[in-house]
Amino acid sequence: MAIKSVAKEAEEILLASEMITLGARLQVLQAETGLSYDRLARLYREVKGCSPPKGMLPFSVDWFMTWLPNIHSSVFYSVYRYMDSHTPAKKSRALVEAYRLYLEQASAGRADEPSGEPVLSFTRAWMLIRFFDSSMVQLSYCERCKGGFVAHAHDPQKGFICAICRPPPRAGKTRAHAAAAVKPLIPVKAVNAALASAKAAPAKALAVPKRSPRSAASLPLSR
Repeated sequence: MAIKSVAKEAEEILLASEMITLGARLQVLQAETGLSYDRLARLYREVKGCSPPKGMLPFSVDWFMTWLPNIHSSVFYSVYRYMDSHTPAKKSRALVEAYRLYLEQASAGRADEPSGEPVLSFTRAWMLIRFFDSSMVQLSYCERCKGGFVAHAHDPQKGFICAICRPPPRAGKTRAHAAAAVKPLIPVKAVNAALASAKAAPAKALAVPKRSPRSAASLPLSR
């Protein structure tokens, strides 16, 4: 019976822990490591503090072709391809490092905005690499900016214009953006309170304060 290396198992546990922190599902962990389902489920509970989610993985290729997901997916895959080709990080390690760098770039310049879920989840990033490996998608290069963007396999390369150079009419008009635009900068209660205090200010200024009568003993004696 083959004896599994303890060092190799430790590396897989460390890799699985990093993937769980980034949001990986159990199906992704089973495909990228040699750990059993029970051990991965226990590790997930230790890292996340809850049971792993159940259900099928997202398998739609069309999701990557919509406006905002296409931009984020193209940025991630460009980083992953560079990591896998020009750095010591390969395959699973390149996936982890590329996704971390993607999260840093996706959140850059948005310190004032509330933190939320990234557009491209770790599971979808993993699925995107699988789609490229199975030749279901390809990189098409924009004729204007010369950047490489995710596109359907076997789509014509000639005349391709990316989603950045030619955004759709309603690009960026999401529900969250509309709610932020409608939300007043100052609460209504604060405005009403300020108006009420402003109206009462002149009356307070004209009112003469009452003084307490001074007793004769307190008056200064004339010499």
